[in-house]
Amino acid sequence: EFFRELLENAERSLNDMFVRTYGMLYMQNSEVFQDLFTELKRYYTGGNVNLEEMLNDFWARLLERMFQLINPQYHFSEDYLECVSKYTDQLKPFGDVPRKLKVQVTRAFIAARTFVQGLTVGREVANRVSKVSPTPGCIRALMKMLYCPYCRGLPTVKPCNNYCLNVMKGCLANQADLDTEWNLFIDAMLLVAERLEGPFNIESVMDPIDVKISEAIMNMQENSMQVSAKVFQGCGQPKPAPGLRSSRSVPENFNTRFRPYNPEERPTTAAGTSLDRLVTDIKEKLKLSKKFWSTLPYTICKDERVTAGPSVEEDCWNGHTKARYLPEIMNDGLTNQINNPEVDVDITRPDTFIRQQIMALRVMTNKLKNAYNGNDVNFQDTSDETSGSGSGSGCTDDICPTEFDFVTTEAPPVDSDRREVEASATQPGWSLQTLLVLFLSLVLQTQWR
Repeated sequence: EFFRELLENAERSLNDMFVRTYGMLYMQNSEVFQDLFTELKRYYTGGNVNLEEMLNDFWARLLERMFQLINPQYHFSEDYLECVSKYTDQLKPFGDVPRKLKVQVTRAFIAARTFVQGLTVGREVANRVSKVSPTPGCIRALMKMLYCPYCRGLPTVKPCNNYCLNVMKGCLANQADLDTEWNLFIDAMLLVAERLEGPFNIESVMDPIDVKISEAIMNMQENSMQVSAKVFQGCGQPKPAPGLRSSRSVPENFNTRFRPYNPEERPTTAAGTSLDRLVTDIKEKLKLSKKFWSTLPYTICKDERVTAGPSVEEDCWNGHTKARYLPEIMNDGLTNQINNPEVDVDITRPDTFIRQQIMALRVMTNKLKNAYNGNDVNFQDTSDETSGSGSGSGCTDDICPTEFDFVTTEAPPVDSDRREVEASATQPGWSLQTLLVLFLSLVLQTQWR
């Protein structure tokens, strides 16, 4: 929501400034600027927009409109105006503003869109993995760990910490294999976050865009005679406009008085904070999620509602009686569970669904790396369900693999009093899902839509 309102505020600021500055002339040509912001919004939301081509088209259209305004004594056909637009790069009628703005806008929007998409992908992966059903072997092991003490007349004795770790490492063997790709994904997200804080910060690019475009228009006014002469030389002498004075001058067409630009007057966003603060906040949450999948068994087993705790080694349930748990703790991942003493794990059959999530993370990580380097990446076009075209992507099939098809899922609701968490110690089917959703919903904030 922050980025969307940022664009709306920038468009509103430009409209207000140009109405005051150019009056009716702007209002008669406002669709040129409205189309610019429409395309920027469509790009940000995943539309099939080539940023560089779109910006080039904006300046070409603006040149055509202004060329007619500074030469009202002539009539220009559509073919003639098309010829005029071809001189945009050669004559540089707007000075260096278009080139600088193109670099800033493309880098800022590529980083912002990819960062938000990365947060969405991370949340989707977490939601999906949280819904993976436990295997029959895992269910048996959980039942033995949590309920067998009651059958043995030891209702107050909790499982040994190391015993719990082996059970959970067996139950979460496939999930632990997400860890490597997840960590690379988080590292790539943190890199792109640097772009949101640096010179290509989308907030610092969009806030003064009205002033930058105004500067370009002023450059065009100042160079109008030279630009017109060169265009007439290249495109031919246009026909006089019937019934209009040939001596009409530029000052009659433009009001060049500008309102002083004050950065403190920038609109307040819906998020109520600056982009820097939001990025700093989300970076801290992303860092907390590093190694999440490999440490998940430890997170679960250190909960005093689940186990006796690591300090209690003798007076705990070891799966058979109240005594120390002797077997060694298994390493992380599927292949390391071949000798797990508590959970029967078939290491020859990786969970296909989780492997798909690993691939989804890998694809997103590649896109984030491209975005960090300023290369555009392809996303599904939410308007027509086609892939967005890469603007300056330079991607090959090896660098930018085909995007994984995501289906939006919603995490199950969690009551504010967190009754689900309290019940997780006695409900094995809910414990994994609840812990995953609770932790990752905090990490991957929904405000970055």
